Amino acid sequence: MNPGKKSGIVIFTSAIAALAGLMLGYDTGTVSGALGFISDSFRLDTMGKGSVVSMVLIGGIIGALVNGFLADRLGRKITVQAAALLFIAGAAGSALSQSAGALLISRFVLGLALGAVSASAPLYIAEISPAAGRGRLVTYFQLAITIGILLGYIVDRTLTASGNWRLMLGTGSIPAFILLLGMFVLPPSPRWLIRMGREKEARETLIKITGGDPAEADSELNDIKKVLSMESGGGLADMLRPPVNRALVTGIGLFLVQQWVGINTIMYYAPSLFRGAGMESPHAAILATVSVGVVNVLATFIAVWLIDRVGRKPLLYAGLAGMLVSLTAIGGIFALRDSGGYEIGRSAIIAVWFYVACFAFSLGPVPWLVMTEIFPLNVRGRAVSIATMSSWGANLIVSFTFLPLMEAIGASYTYWLYALVSLIGLAFVWRLVPETKGMTLEEIEERLLSGK
Repeated sequence: MNPGKKSGIVIFTSAIAALAGLMLGYDTGTVSGALGFISDSFRLDTMGKGSVVSMVLIGGIIGALVNGFLADRLGRKITVQAAALLFIAGAAGSALSQSAGALLISRFVLGLALGAVSASAPLYIAEISPAAGRGRLVTYFQLAITIGILLGYIVDRTLTASGNWRLMLGTGSIPAFILLLGMFVLPPSPRWLIRMGREKEARETLIKITGGDPAEADSELNDIKKVLSMESGGGLADMLRPPVNRALVTGIGLFLVQQWVGINTIMYYAPSLFRGAGMESPHAAILATVSVGVVNVLATFIAVWLIDRVGRKPLLYAGLAGMLVSLTAIGGIFALRDSGGYEIGRSAIIAVWFYVACFAFSLGPVPWLVMTEIFPLNVRGRAVSIATMSSWGANLIVSFTFLPLMEAIGASYTYWLYALVSLIGLAFVWRLVPETKGMTLEEIEERLLSGK
């Protein structure tokens, strides 16, 4: 399919679905600035602050797991809508909470929504996208995450003087409401429709996607049906047997590396990090954090531009190598400060900028894309959800261990530990991640099932 003129509906559909990423990013961005004010309001200790952040992650694990069954039974479109509705409830509840307990419950509901939508939205985008532009279109999801983080930082910066953390958290319901409405006008995934035996509806959707070309739609329809005929029953046992189990290891492993390089220690705790680096003013630290959000957005455009040109693996190699260097430098900068009182504010910002840029064009978008490409259609919804669940679980581990690690072994060794994960990630990508550039989902699946 021509990814230009004919794919206008695909681009529009992907842009609407990618609003799910904006929801995810906005919460990440706002909670980093709101955390201090929440702590003051409810007199939270270190464990309490960690719980405010981590309750979303616990909900995310459960939400991603439940989504797998719902996405295969009810469809990708409906699960995105349900998650948007749940997010609105969680954001409103967070803003209105009158106690720490009520806030934690609302944050858990928010996590359920984010876990579900982070699995179903990229999957929905991938299943309506042409092979030539699938990488770029799914990367819109990650781009929306970075924009959401930046918007969250900007809102934090705007409301810092007033300390209005309730407004910081409550405004997250706005993109969720837009997503909920926008999904009503979008078609269901044609691949899910075919799997459910709704071939006529699938053909109509494919005709729209291909720009009104019935012959091309029929060709794609036949390709999907051909691959479906090669599949087994699609139960849990099928995901644990070769060759699908290898794909599952790849999907889970990519997300473990994505989280264990420590990205959310920057995004969640950025103001605290910069204050620890010598920027004593809360306003200066939040301003520096906003600059991190800008770098995050701009560098994600590198992935949008290159992911369908150079492929998935080259971006992962370049990004992981850059993160290895920058994390080593961040650890070294803190070591210098601890040993000699060296003023490291600017040095820390530059190192963090480079680290975030490398993450943004590699480990940021690529795992979300690869997980939607490597699984057979009969288990795709559940397998994608399991991979997504591993991301939330790994994020939870990092969030709970970051502050205790900082206290136990110091900032230097903490960031050097994340640098080691980057090194391991390079070996993992070389050994287990396939290159899927330019291939249709059916071609990828056929190669997987035939042992290639």
